[in-house]
Formats: sequence, C-alpha cells, structure tokens
Amino acid sequence: MHHNRGIERYFSHGRSKMKHESGANNQQEATLAERADMQRLAMQLCARLCHDLSGPIGTLQQTLELIQGGPDDTEALSLAREAARTLIARLRLLRTAWGPDTVPLDLPALRSFAEGLPAEPPVRLDFAGLGEATVFPPATGRVILNLLLLARESLPKGGRIALSGEADDVFIIIEGPRAAWPAGLPLCAASADTARAACLDARTLQMPLTTLLAHAAGLRLSVLMSAAPGGAPPLRLSTP
Repeated sequence: MHHNRGIERYFSHGRSKMKHESGANNQQEATLAERADMQRLAMQLCARLCHDLSGPIGTLQQTLELIQGGPDDTEALSLAREAARTLIARLRLLRTAWGPDTVPLDLPALRSFAEGLPAEPPVRLDFAGLGEATVFPPATGRVILNLLLLARESLPKGGRIALSGEADDVFIIIEGPRAAWPAGLPLCAASADTARAACLDARTLQMPLTTLLAHAAGLRLSVLMSAAPGGAPPLRLSTP
C-alpha cells in the first residue's frame, strides 16, 4: 500500500509538472502572438499615416514648384499657404487621434480638430446635438476623433456627419450617397480579438483601430438597428 501511494504521488507530481509546463508554454505563445499583433498594427499604422499625408504633401510640393516661376505669383503663394494649412490641420488631427498623449476634448477643440478631415468630397459636420458645455474625457475624445475619421471614410460620395448626446453616451450618424459603415464593424466592436485580427491592410485599418481604442478605453461601441433614409445605421459610443 505504501508502494502504491508512492507511485500515485509520483504520477500526481508528474501531471502537475506537465500542467505547469503546458500553462507556461501557452502563456509564452500568447505573448508572442500579442507581440506579432502589435508589430503588424504598428506597420499598418505607419503605412496608413504615409497614405493620409501623401495628398496634402503632394499638393504643397506642386504649389511650391509653381512659385519657383517667380516670387510675384500671388495665386501660387495663396495655394501654397492653403496647402500648408491643410497639411498642418491633418497632422494635428492624426497626432491627437493616434498619438500617445491625450487631453479632455471640448466642443471648440472638436470643431478645430475636425478641420483636418479630408475636404473632398464635401462633408457637412453637424455637432448641434452636443451641448456647448460637453467635454469628453481623454480616452473618449480619442475614440470620438477616430470615429470622425471612420465616418468620413464611410462617405465616399460626401454627405453629412452628425454627433449628438452626452459625453458618456454619444450617437454618430452618417448620411449621403453610398453611406455605409465597413462590413466587419459589428464583429470588431464586439470582440477585441476580432479587431486585432482585422488589422491586415492599411487601407481598411481605421475601422479595427477605432474599435480597438474603444475596447482599450472600456467603452461600448455598438451599431444600432434603425437607419434613416439615405443613411447608415447610427453608432452609439457609451460607458458601460
């Protein structure tokens, strides 16, 4: 009997050791997978940043080349100044939406950052549904700016973007020809793992990136069922 108990302790110890090693291996694999996801996200974000800035930089370069024809070309100088303002506004928006530092976002700041959205095709911004005293906490403000970028991207023919609600419960509406949120948005909004797996292409990065930021901030992003004529279903960003 003592001999049998010794065997049982031996195998029990062995099983415990195997479970421990298996758990350690699983944790290591999960860490490596997470690092790979982060690396892929960083690469796609860099590619997306280059893509988004290439247009304003190209316009600025072309206007500067026109100025080389003569310093008295006031039209070319005006175009160069406008291109520089567009580039600066885009950089301010992307730095705040994607950068490491965030601050509370009030309505005047939201309007100012929104000037960095692409101007063509034309989109009308409507913030009348937000109170003038609205101030979004830093993490929420970052998600709001990314939602504006996503909304702008979801209006390929132009249209209208409207925000309404309170700082902790915001509704985002897009209206216009071919207005549509990306197809994978509901799944990425429901699962951070799905959102990470969707970060595969710089051209479609804004949607999974926005949902990842919402997950990281502990916010609930959901697609509502109803949609106005000529528009897509509203989005709701809320605090659980």
